[in-house]
Amino acid sequence: MDPKAAKTGAPAKRKLSANAGYYANEVPDHDPEITETGPKTPLGEYMRRFWHPVCMSIELTDTPRYLKILGEELVAFRDKSGRVGVLHAHCCHRGASLEYGIIKDRGLMCSYHGFVFDVDGQCLEVPFPKGEEKEGEAFAKTVVQGAYKSFERHGLVFAYMGPPEEEPPFPEWEKEWTVAPGDELLPFSNFQHCNWLQVQDNSADQYHHIPLHTTAVVPGHEQGTTFGEAGANSYLIRPDLQFFPVHEGRGMAWTSSRRVSPDRVFLRINHQILPNLSFHSYLFEDSKKKKHFSRLHMMRWTVPVDDVNSKMIGWRVVGPGIDTRGLIGPDKKHLIGYETIDFLDGQVAMRRPERFGPYKDVAVPPIPKDHRERSCYKDAQYAPGDYEVIISQRPIAVHALETPMKFDGGLYLFRQLLRDALRGTNRAATPENFRKWLQSIGAQPNSYCSGNVLDIPEGATLEEEVARRRDIAKKMIAIITESDRLQGKERENFVKAKLAEYEGSFKK
Repeated sequence: MDPKAAKTGAPAKRKLSANAGYYANEVPDHDPEITETGPKTPLGEYMRRFWHPVCMSIELTDTPRYLKILGEELVAFRDKSGRVGVLHAHCCHRGASLEYGIIKDRGLMCSYHGFVFDVDGQCLEVPFPKGEEKEGEAFAKTVVQGAYKSFERHGLVFAYMGPPEEEPPFPEWEKEWTVAPGDELLPFSNFQHCNWLQVQDNSADQYHHIPLHTTAVVPGHEQGTTFGEAGANSYLIRPDLQFFPVHEGRGMAWTSSRRVSPDRVFLRINHQILPNLSFHSYLFEDSKKKKHFSRLHMMRWTVPVDDVNSKMIGWRVVGPGIDTRGLIGPDKKHLIGYETIDFLDGQVAMRRPERFGPYKDVAVPPIPKDHRERSCYKDAQYAPGDYEVIISQRPIAVHALETPMKFDGGLYLFRQLLRDALRGTNRAATPENFRKWLQSIGAQPNSYCSGNVLDIPEGATLEEEVARRRDIAKKMIAIITESDRLQGKERENFVKAKLAEYEGSFKK
């Protein structure tokens, strides 16, 4: 990588020559600064200062759940009193895995020698012989199993894996009205057999919708997609993309502007927050009705399992408040959950439940070790989805071999925001100042995420139309930024009033 590329994070340019694969057959190393998350790595230490979902509540059954998060072996469990715990997997006595532990009324017992640990890692009991109980009680007070603070929320288990004294408040994004009356949050968890960053990159890459989600490689083998199933034809229009650092560089809002008719523009805004959170607006928009400031349809963390595996885990919002077209009714809620998601076949390692064969009735189906061993591998070749193209970038994508285009600006901006946070170049995004920011706003930050269908006429010329689409996006970002001092219904009314005023300016 040349010095300029190293500074910006963009790949170096390669020389072009026909049939010259020989001169390009060396694969450079991946970029460890923003891909590796193990203990004591720069990114690993940064990520450990934030809350992360580690599994779904349904994974906590009558036996402990083995997990790997940020390269650490863990077990999650719910004791018989209902409390959740996240412990280091290997017992501090002799190293046996607590995945084979016995769940107690209070805590978890190692099945090897009977040490009992509370949800916070404190040792409750050691197996001293009868008559030596007092000695056993004294010894237990000297034993602590590694543990991380955890809690449950709407079907997900969250853990904080950093220094206890640096624990930030859990951010209650849009707490008052993320979910409209009658709507609900449905949890999901989708395993990805690759590094976390290329999964996160895909959130800012909205240009892939058209080539990837509207065609089959082999005609006659089309799969259901966001557009085919939902009739969301507005997504078939190539978007004009713009990217904006927000909240002092703690995140990025990106806009996609589409002219859906001579009198109407579809403006979608998604929001990514450091280090690994993304918010997505309505996924099934048909743009047939005017819409102002439609809210969050999906909240998703990209959680590193280790450096070559990760999870997309979060919530989908369903109900009439967000899903105004009523596409996800009670009969389809089962499509959102463990290793399945409703909006696109090909998002997960195994495709939809009706195609899982013997696993379709299993609450937690097994994860295939290699994507090419899946029975639906040929189906994936016929009509690949996000999962296939993301993991096929190599276990860890090699940024030095990329050839970026204009519409890749979002993922490069987010990578730069991440670097600035890790290096302390942007002080506002350091863990300490991130924590202070959350504390100063009562841990209730506002999101830029929204879907909008605006009645704004087409420009008189192609040049005027291109400029107009981009001006609309900038105006929307400015309005939402101005509204950040407000919360709840007051903020919603402010944004909608400003949008109505803006629309009216084109009728004069």
